[in-house]
Amino acid sequence: MTTFDRRLTPARADLAAEALRGEVEADRFATGSPDQISAPFTALRPRPDFSACPDTELLFGQTVIVFERANGWAWLQADADGYVGYAPEGALHGTQRPASTHRVATLGSNLYAEPTLKIPTLGQLPFGAEVSVLETRDGYARIGPQQWLPAQHLRPVDDSALDWVGVAEMFVGVPYIWGGRTNWGLDCSGLVQLARQAGGYACPRDSDMQFHHAGETLPDDADLRRGDLIFWPGHVGIMTDGGTLLHANGHHMAVVREPLAKATTRIHAAEGSDVTRRARFRD
Repeated sequence: MTTFDRRLTPARADLAAEALRGEVEADRFATGSPDQISAPFTALRPRPDFSACPDTELLFGQTVIVFERANGWAWLQADADGYVGYAPEGALHGTQRPASTHRVATLGSNLYAEPTLKIPTLGQLPFGAEVSVLETRDGYARIGPQQWLPAQHLRPVDDSALDWVGVAEMFVGVPYIWGGRTNWGLDCSGLVQLARQAGGYACPRDSDMQFHHAGETLPDDADLRRGDLIFWPGHVGIMTDGGTLLHANGHHMAVVREPLAKATTRIHAAEGSDVTRRARFRD
């Protein structure tokens, strides 16, 4: 049987997506049902176990296809990037809601029960969360029963950021978290994916996927410029100019800017790793 990447292929020995019938072996097949994330964000894990290290995170309003619900977990595939895994069933709406009209365009946005700032907040939605605006009033947008966000924090879903690197720069100082994709913490490839998606571009999730599919490879002696990606084994960063790297990394445990030469020297000294690819987008 052909070997598939479990991160992108909804197939297990006992269950697989109906679309894969004839390509994979499984005890049964399911078409799946559409749903949306209802939590501000939720981890997507490789197995239904809270002790399992998250692969990635799904954000409020993201659409998914659920193939199985069992023991409080949903086995699903995210529509945006095709990632497959397990999320707590309580993090889902239970059905697909109206199509999203806007995204949160600030690092975070507070939820209120009424369209006023002079009350306690209900919580916060992260950058990139997708919402359906039902009405606007007094500078606030209602996204659900007693759920209001500041309207100026939102951008229409089809209104892409002109400078996706500028989006990535918003996250300077945000803590490093493996598998993270929010302003509460994110990893190197999560930063790249969030920023590229905000610019209106499709982008795979993990650094190895980005290594193989993002941009065109540059010669080693090519001059670098803003928006170029630099890869090491298991790591990726974004150039903000010809000599400065922006990346979420475990050394600083945060998103930082630093000279590319400094990062290259440190990574080689610590891990024995050299740059494996330089890539440029032609968009």
